[in-house]
Amino acid sequence: MNSCFTISLSLSLSLCLLFLFINFSSTDSAPTYLYHSCTNDTLFSPNSTYQSNLNALLSSLSTAAAATNNTDGFANSTAGQNSPNRAYGLFLCRADVSASTCSDCVATGTQDILQRCPNQRVSVIWYDQCMLRYSNASIYGVMEQVPALTMYNTGNITDPTRFMQLLGQAMDYIATAASADESGKKVAVNETNFTSLQQLYTLAQCTPDLSASDCNTCLRAAIGGLPQGKQGGRTFTPSCSVRFELYPFYNASAVVAPAPPPSQIPSPPAPVIRPKGKSNKTTVIIIAVAVPVGVGVVLLFLACCLRQRKVTKPYEVAQADQSSVNDITNAESLQYDFATIQTATNNFSHQNKLGEGGFGEVFQGRLPNGQQIAVKRLSQGSGQGAVEFKNEVLLVAKLQHRNLVRMLGFCLEGEEKLLVYEFVPNKSLDYFLFDPEKSKQLNWSRRYKIVCGIARGMLYLHEDSRLRIIHRDLKASNVLLDSEMTPKISDFGMARIVVVDQTQANTNKIVGTFGYMSPEYAMHGQFSVKSDVYSFGVLLLELISGKKNSSFYQSDGSEDLASYAWKNWRDGTPLEVLDPAIGDSYSRDEVLRCLHIGLLCVQEDPMDRPTMANIVLMLNSYSVSLALPQQPALFFRSRTETSMKELESDQSASRSTPVSINEMSVTEVYPR
Repeated sequence: MNSCFTISLSLSLSLCLLFLFINFSSTDSAPTYLYHSCTNDTLFSPNSTYQSNLNALLSSLSTAAAATNNTDGFANSTAGQNSPNRAYGLFLCRADVSASTCSDCVATGTQDILQRCPNQRVSVIWYDQCMLRYSNASIYGVMEQVPALTMYNTGNITDPTRFMQLLGQAMDYIATAASADESGKKVAVNETNFTSLQQLYTLAQCTPDLSASDCNTCLRAAIGGLPQGKQGGRTFTPSCSVRFELYPFYNASAVVAPAPPPSQIPSPPAPVIRPKGKSNKTTVIIIAVAVPVGVGVVLLFLACCLRQRKVTKPYEVAQADQSSVNDITNAESLQYDFATIQTATNNFSHQNKLGEGGFGEVFQGRLPNGQQIAVKRLSQGSGQGAVEFKNEVLLVAKLQHRNLVRMLGFCLEGEEKLLVYEFVPNKSLDYFLFDPEKSKQLNWSRRYKIVCGIARGMLYLHEDSRLRIIHRDLKASNVLLDSEMTPKISDFGMARIVVVDQTQANTNKIVGTFGYMSPEYAMHGQFSVKSDVYSFGVLLLELISGKKNSSFYQSDGSEDLASYAWKNWRDGTPLEVLDPAIGDSYSRDEVLRCLHIGLLCVQEDPMDRPTMANIVLMLNSYSVSLALPQQPALFFRSRTETSMKELESDQSASRSTPVSINEMSVTEVYPR
């Protein structure tokens, strides 16, 4: 018995160490930029006294973050003597990050903030790991609730009423606990059971310089801004932040959780009745010790496995038909009989052909139950085996979102590989947008709805789906419109299905449509989520102007759409860009904001482009301040650039198609 107890205890300690390692390894990473704000209109002159003081301040904060005795992840400092030119600043690291991560984050912030907010006297920048701010007025001990920014996980909750009640209780508790934190760090975390398999994780943190009352006030206001009915979300201000998720987004071992609230404190165990006799007492003691240790070993092991799985796939399928997702359990459940598809498409007749793209032909069809479908008949010779093909289809079919074209299944027989999609009746966006008469059906309200829908779909592909997908060919002809003119992105996830040989972040084979490709991708073969952001920016400018980007390439040396929009923005005539087909019924603020976002998306440096998460936030919240755009990259196209001309396949689909009939994107699918 003693030997068994020793083994169990030893295993328990080993698993604890493993759990700690997993937690630490997940937090020690490069700082993840979230947002910045520099709305103060008071600028300082280059080489001025304030700039000198600011440089000294930021150096002081960076040094403080790197100090070995800084265990709070917080420091404040000042530089300069005279009030008008004195600089005040502070930083706060998330309570669970390591000292080295905190130091790296602050060091990055001191450089980054000067680039994002040049010559600004008041600025703040947020990363996932830290926050840094400075001002020309004292900010120590001063609660600031503006700007208040909210980010959210687009995944919906199946039982929102119960979830919001549970979230409200958890947030109320950690707000109180953080405000009264006796350690002075003003932080609290909580873990609560939502379902038998899901935990709700919450975190609240204030800057330690706040009073308990101000901390509580700040947190309560931040909690009020959290999204409703979502799987996760966060609100952050200059003085506090709150966050919740259905996965452990913080390192629990680095944050001492306060005692559970009274309603969650388990009932005390019933008293153990000890029978008389020495041997019986020994047995009871051994059992009382060994059983909890054994249970602890199992729970720790399961926790490690579950945590690793959730770190890899932090979000479940967002905004999907959950019942349909649950039905997809294996590839066979998605497989159609070839004879059924053959009959549905009238033996792939020419009359049923919708179009043809780089990966094959597309046909319209109707199943025996009356459901309309679109069938992509993949070109033969992809070189992929049947098992691998089924597995990839199974993965992509689980990517379901209201702004993505839905894959219904596949057919595999001999050399035939068919993909079955939902049929989208209103054809593609370019069918309406670039037609002088049909464009009048796209009033501003409808265009704005399309913009927001595309942004949400791309955010899902980049961050919220089970797989991380870079589209690489986002354009008007790859956006389909349903019966309610809701946009649905097509041609995503194809690379894994057909096993295209591009699997790295650099490629010598550029596939896409010229004019939508970012400069780093078109010129150097470097692609990332920011490449998609560039394409989104071009598409947004097309929606505003009604002009096709390729229409600017009519002669050598002519400008592109981004430059056209930039010149009008710079010259103070931004509304000159607006499509006359829209008429007079539009929101001036929405148009200007969309134009502003579009110009930010087509910045030459990928670092200057916002993420899709920030774009969604910008489109939905006017409290978010936008950085000033710079002149976008300008491309010139000569007649000798035949290799680049071959990339452009910009014919519009003449009929509805679930995927673009143009050259498809090469899409990378990364497991999360």
